[in-house]
Amino acid sequence: MFVMDDANALPDPQSGGRVIPAEPVPPIQSRFLFVAVAALRAKPLRRGARVRFDGVTEQQMPKKAERVAMEEVRRGLVPYDIPVPGARKTEE
Repeated sequence: MFVMDDANALPDPQSGGRVIPAEPVPPIQSRFLFVAVAALRAKPLRRGARVRFDGVTEQQMPKKAERVAMEEVRRGLVPYDIPVPGARKTEE
């Protein structure tokens, strides 16, 4: 069974193209968080997910999925959550 993540879902062609996030992603200040977010984004890119930015020619586009993911994170196109220390989901 194939399950598609909402993050990699294709935009509806009738809606006019790309889906714009509701609120901008805060800029990443930590280089360790930057690497972690880019690594998580690179996995779907290696499996064939579409690139989230455009306007770049084929020659200017990075070839490796990791570099594409880093550029997407730098542009704020990759949503991420920072877990709060000590907060756990309670099972009822």
